[in-house]
Amino acid sequence: MPGRTRVVARGDESTSRTRPKNRKAQIAAVAAEAFSERGYHAVGIDDIASAVGVSGPALYRHFPTKYALFVHAVENLSRALLDAADSAHCESDDPRQQLQAVMVAVIGVTLENRRRGGLYRWEGRYLEKVDRENLRLEVVALRLRVSEPLAAVRPEFGRADLDLVTAAILSVIGSVTGHRSALPPKQIESLMLSVCWSVIDMELPRRVSSVAPLQGGNTIPGLERTSKREVLLHEAVLLFHERGYHEVSIEEIGAAAGITASSVYRHFPSKADLLAAAFHRASEQLTVTLGSALAESETPRQAVHTLAELYVAVFFAQSELLAVYFAEVGNLPADAGKELRKIQRRNVEEWAHLCVDARPELTVASARFLVHAALGLVLDVGRVVRFSEAERVAALLSVTLLG
Repeated sequence: MPGRTRVVARGDESTSRTRPKNRKAQIAAVAAEAFSERGYHAVGIDDIASAVGVSGPALYRHFPTKYALFVHAVENLSRALLDAADSAHCESDDPRQQLQAVMVAVIGVTLENRRRGGLYRWEGRYLEKVDRENLRLEVVALRLRVSEPLAAVRPEFGRADLDLVTAAILSVIGSVTGHRSALPPKQIESLMLSVCWSVIDMELPRRVSSVAPLQGGNTIPGLERTSKREVLLHEAVLLFHERGYHEVSIEEIGAAAGITASSVYRHFPSKADLLAAAFHRASEQLTVTLGSALAESETPRQAVHTLAELYVAVFFAQSELLAVYFAEVGNLPADAGKELRKIQRRNVEEWAHLCVDARPELTVASARFLVHAALGLVLDVGRVVRFSEAERVAALLSVTLLG
């Protein structure tokens, strides 16, 4: 009827006269955040459509499948980081200022995408082979943008040193995507740059070339596990690490442990309970490590150094457990997840207070950022050095916390 305004239902994109021109970008942004926070498998197309305010069929006009949307979101984020590094502007010939410009640019994009960063760091494992290779090449390119000016700043560095420190820089910057601790953006930028320069300027321990990388499970040597529960937990962690929680079945875990699926349920009521048990184990290791460091030290600074050495030693020997602890938090069942996140926060808080004791100029809020950077660095850099070179990685962890 002439003159009557038509009411358009939420999500009825086909009848809306005000369809946003950037709808595809809006969908991609919402999807990236959802995939990052909850994991690729836990997010459905209808979840994304509802958050955007469109119908499922309307979303499919932009992306034919959830996987296509996933790839688009991952590529957008990796490309944004690379573009930022490429566009970093510096008029000076001073390599330190050139490196500073690159780091500022990458930090800026990281902060803009803080709620989406887990997509880049953890969920890329669900990419198909070709897409995973494309992501790897972009990661290599981003590392090169950092390592080129770094080589001019530290001309004495060999390739192994450059790779180590470059990985540490990008890990420190990326660590802000793994938690929700609050500080003003400019303060976060300043703090991250300070940590990065501490890492860049540190005196690296000499590389021990005779140290062989850990292989096939990175397990602590010792007696064979005899408890079936321990065997199940161990095999589950290995499988979760290798293929991701959602890609592993109870039947496969049972087979790896040498028992039937029905026998698994005698020890763990569900696959989710296995994941929760792995998180409890990792959290216990964090608690025990901190207690040992405090017991063996006479000053807060000494305790931080001891903590760094113990933490690296424990988790280099159980690298899969550490990776699962970081990557699978979004897949924890609701009740267990709430409890375990409390434990995680408590561990971070205890580490942060130790840092403040060692560095009174820090606030607890700033120290939390340092702790998250240090914890993530051990895994990120550990992967680069194949979980060898523990002394060098422990030194990186110490300087991240102590400056």
